[in-house]
Parts: sequence; structure tokens; C-alpha cells
Amino acid sequence: MILIYLGVMSIATFVLFGIDKKKAIAHQWRIKEATLILMSFLGGALGGIIGMSLFRHKTRKPKFFIGVPLALICNIAAVVLIYYFFGKM
Repeated sequence: MILIYLGVMSIATFVLFGIDKKKAIAHQWRIKEATLILMSFLGGALGGIIGMSLFRHKTRKPKFFIGVPLALICNIAAVVLIYYFFGKM
């Protein structure tokens, strides 16, 4: 169940990074940076990292090249803790 959640969040975050890059190129409205970071911390960090790399988007901003990998570490830690406390039932 947790892996499904992380997969959905990663796909959603990846799509948001793609949409934001497309909108940036077209000089249109943008997705808030806080939204992209929040989605990463809520389980979408892997999708965020892939989106940053694939779309070459937000790779120069410290809040992203530090924040999204930090979110991935937090995502992994959360999965380990959930498994440790609830996975042995």
C-alpha cells in the first residue's frame, strides 16, 4: 500500500515538474515552488528528482538541488520506520 502511494505521488510530482517547465518556456503561469517541494516531501521525491533531471528544471536553485534529495531521504526514512513499526504485524 505504501509503495502504491509513493508511486502515485512520484508520478504526480514528475508531471508537475513537467508542466511547470512547459509553462516556464511559454512564459505562462507557474506552479508555486512551495507546491513542488511539498509534493516531494509528501512522497514524490523520486518523481521530483527524475523530473528535475529529465526536464532540466530547477536544477540550479539550492532549495531544489538540496531540498528534493533531502525529501527523498525523508521518504526512505518514513518507509523504513513504517515498515519497522507496522510491517511486522
